[in-house]
Formats: sequence, structure tokens, C-alpha cells
Amino acid sequence: MAAGLGTRLRPYTLTTPKPMLPVRGRPILDWTVRALPAAVRRLIVVTHYLKEQVEEYVARQSHVADCVTVFQATPRGTGDAFLACRDAATSDSVLVLNGDDLYSAGDLARLAAKPQGLLAHPVDEPKRFGIVFPRPDGTIEKLVEKPDLTGTHLANIGAYLFPRSAFDIKLELSPRGEYEITDVVADLIARGEFHAVPATTWLPIGTEEQWRAAEQLDLDRLLGA
Repeated sequence: MAAGLGTRLRPYTLTTPKPMLPVRGRPILDWTVRALPAAVRRLIVVTHYLKEQVEEYVARQSHVADCVTVFQATPRGTGDAFLACRDAATSDSVLVLNGDDLYSAGDLARLAAKPQGLLAHPVDEPKRFGIVFPRPDGTIEKLVEKPDLTGTHLANIGAYLFPRSAFDIKLELSPRGEYEITDVVADLIARGEFHAVPATTWLPIGTEEQWRAAEQLDLDRLLGA
């Protein structure tokens, strides 16, 4: 999902879409694409803001031979971005990732090995995140957005494995006027076993501070991509 405006990273994103900002000489999106599991056979990138730059990258990247972009004409949330891929998706399982976060290849491979699930990472400020409540067997009992909790909890970090049937889930507008991908997750949790896969590495690039911090890390070692 690479359609966002990247407002928190202005002025840098006034001329460059956030997924194309460089980290250690490579676009954020390139780190993610390189970390995809070998089982991935088709790359679908949702675009909107400064879409030409993302489309040019997708056309020239060589990591996934079968690739396509989907234009989200009116961005209406992450759930809408996911549903926009329905006609472009060709497999029984769909790996859905935020285009501006960095994930490790090992974590994505472990997620892809599940029938369905998401990556979860510990956070110390649960009020800022969607918090995952797992059962002892690793499946998720519930996902709660920004609960009034303190201490360390497992957060949903925007990496999902959905069955193709998730495209049939009916979404309603959220109070903020968007279609939320977490509503897809909630529906799948209610239907059956939806797994929480612990992530060893998660590097969100939401602010200039996070962007600059990522520049100082050995990402080849951390991400294995």
C-alpha cells in the first residue's frame, strides 16, 4: 500500500512520495519488495500521491517479475486500498503490507507460512496502536484500537496475510470517514483462527526522526533483504 500523502514527512514528501524516500541509498519500498518471501508470485502496488514515481519504480524493479500498480483514485483508507486490489490479485492468499514500514525477510516468511495472520511487535505506548490480544496457541482473540492501557503490549504493525475470500468482506465507513483494514482483520478473527506472528524487526518510517534513525542502521543485517 503506497498511496499515502506522507504529511508528517513534509517538506521532503512535497516532491517525493514517502515510499520512494531513500534509506541507505534505496527507496523504502525497495527494501520491502526485496524482503518478500520467495512464494510471492505477483507484486501489486496501490498508488495515488505522485503515482508516476512509484509506477516508474515498479516497472524497473527486478525482484518480482509479474508486477502491476493499482490507482486509488479517491483514497478512503487502508481497507479501500486493499479492496482496490481485488481484480489484480490472482492467488488464494494475499500478503498485504504498509509501503512505508520496513519488515524483515524472516518475519515475512514466517507470516507467509501461516494460513492467515498478522505480524505483531511489542510497543511501550499501547494507546497509540492497535493492540493484539493473543491466545496461548498464538491465534488472536481480539484486536483493540488504541486501548487505554500502559506497559508493553503487542501491536499490529501493518503486515497481514489474508485468504482471497477477504475481498468479499463488506466494510463500513469508520467514524473518521475511512474504510479500515483492521475491520477486515476483525472479521477474519471472528470467523476462525487468525495468527499473531511475533516480529523480530519493525522500522516504521513515519517521521523525520525515524527516517534519519533508519539511515544509521545496518539494514542488510536487520532485514535480510
